[in-house]
Amino acid sequence: MNEPTLRHDHQRSAVEVHHPTPVVAAHTVPLVPVQPGGIPAVTSVVLPDGRVVTGYAIEPAKPEQVAAKPAVSRTAVNIALGGIGFAAVCGGLLMLTTFITALAALVTQLVILAAVIFGGWIAVQIFSASGHRGGTTVNIRKAVIKRNHFHG
Repeated sequence: MNEPTLRHDHQRSAVEVHHPTPVVAAHTVPLVPVQPGGIPAVTSVVLPDGRVVTGYAIEPAKPEQVAAKPAVSRTAVNIALGGIGFAAVCGGLLMLTTFITALAALVTQLVILAAVIFGGWIAVQIFSASGHRGGTTVNIRKAVIKRNHFHG
């Protein structure tokens, strides 16, 4: 018997092996190697420790041109404009509240002034009634009413 012996206590299990099946397309295109436009020149470089490294010189890939970004981001500009607008509104609201307060004080003073003037006019009317100026005077005396008849 040439079977290897297992040195551990695992049970033997059947192993199923799957081999991948290549998918064949109906229209396969054969791959054709393409040579680069030109063969690059071989370059040798001497390192500082004296070793020589030889290889092909590869030009670094040039990145695509990116659209020029503004010096300040658009978000920063929007935030700054929002701050300026907020400051302007706050100043306007402060002036508006000051104006409303002053207007309320003016209305209050006008109401008090009207009350003082009207009250003074009433007082003059009451206290000047002692002098007769052609009005009708009615003297009231004790009258007796007996059996629905006025005795005056």
